Amino acid sequence: MTNDHDKEDRIGRDAARKQAARDNPGPSPLRGISVFGMIGWAVAVPTVAGAFLGLWLDGAWPQAFSWSVALILGGVVIGAFLAWRWMDRGNTG
Repeated sequence: MTNDHDKEDRIGRDAARKQAARDNPGPSPLRGISVFGMIGWAVAVPTVAGAFLGLWLDGAWPQAFSWSVALILGGVVIGAFLAWRWMDRGNTG
């Protein structure tokens, strides 16, 4: 009789442990890679867009300064701001 009771307790503890593992899976390496990729894209897209727009402006309206350099720097600043906001919202896991 005691053996059956011990078995029931052990099964109950195992079920509770498995349920807790399902409810709280913990950190995932794939989640970290996706966060790294999202931050990279948040910086890369505005930077590349600024480069292309700057190249076009350099040809269309030449100035004493380089539109390309100015807009690449602007894209990096905007991208860093977007990445910071994304991280600050708590989307990192």
